[in-house]
Amino acid sequence: MNAGRSTPPSGGELKRMLDATVALVREVAQQEVMPRFLRVRHAEQKSDGSLFSEADLAAQRFLADRLAAIRPCPIVGEEMTPAEQRAGWATGMSDERGLWCIDPIDGTTNFINGLPHFAVSIAWISGGRTRLAVTYNPITDEMFYAREGNGAYLNGRRLPLRQVTDELARGVAGVDFKRIPKPLADRIAVDPPFYSQRNFGCSTLEWCNLAAGRLDLNLHGGQMLWDYAAGSLILREAGGRMCTLTSDDFDGEDVWRRPVVAALHPQVFAAWKHWVRANC
Repeated sequence: MNAGRSTPPSGGELKRMLDATVALVREVAQQEVMPRFLRVRHAEQKSDGSLFSEADLAAQRFLADRLAAIRPCPIVGEEMTPAEQRAGWATGMSDERGLWCIDPIDGTTNFINGLPHFAVSIAWISGGRTRLAVTYNPITDEMFYAREGNGAYLNGRRLPLRQVTDELARGVAGVDFKRIPKPLADRIAVDPPFYSQRNFGCSTLEWCNLAAGRLDLNLHGGQMLWDYAAGSLILREAGGRMCTLTSDDFDGEDVWRRPVVAALHPQVFAAWKHWVRANC
């Protein structure tokens, strides 16, 4: 075994990690995020056009300092430089300790503008797959979490919360039009195959709302690692399915920019995937 490596966590250890991560996410929201809500007046724009604020940076520093006590391993955070992110990923993929993936505030535009729909999201990834996931909306006090093979939960209640439709035509879709092919966007705009469409501006919570059964299907043209890392496990553990615009192997796609085609009910997923690919 290489220096710095450790054995993979047992089921009991993974549960301990999950419990500690849930507590940490609640703590960072209370200490660093919510005290700045409605008080942040300035945001910077990154090269990809997304925003970040002093709250994002403070939350990421807090999490990075504390995660080592849960499991010491590399960290990939949204507010790191691209070089730091890629270095953290490369190190984590070659080390049995895995890596932490942090989105300190997903939905920064909502946060800055006072819209009460944003989240803190953390995933622990090992062997290229998420094994532990936590996403927290501090406004609603909704804590979504999952560990591989043990189901997904919202505040202790197993997901999904309700039985969803098995018909695409009756589905409610979460659709983000950024980066989806124009022919597909045009078709959805004028002749969608589903009943109604929503977009809340927070990718990590879109995954969770899908897993909860609040949405039936989801589409995004290209999410970053921290956007899908936690949510993809939460949806899987709730029984949902996912792929990309061109591949059935969601985990085999580019880690840094990954399209999302997903649904909770398997029959809706099959119909949605077929419709999307036929209209790209």
